[in-house]
Amino acid sequence: MPRTVFCQYEQRDTDGLDFVPYPGDLGQRIFNHIGKSAWAAWLAHQTMLINENRLSPRDPRHRAFLEEELVKYLFSGGAEKPAGYVAPEA
Repeated sequence: MPRTVFCQYEQRDTDGLDFVPYPGDLGQRIFNHIGKSAWAAWLAHQTMLINENRLSPRDPRHRAFLEEELVKYLFSGGAEKPAGYVAPEA
């Protein structure tokens, strides 16, 4: 039976994650308060940030930036797309 959480991002009850997706206290917070679809949306947003800003997940400064954006995106609703971003046509 799937785990259910009240997703702070979607503001509704939804299927919870199957595992803690991020290390530390932030990972536990995500596991307890974010649903699968919200996490998938974050992963897509993170990919866009990495590509558009030419970030390297190996660079500590870039990882810190991505973590800040993660918190904004999932918990604050304040994450924005990079300046000049144009979504690809379908």
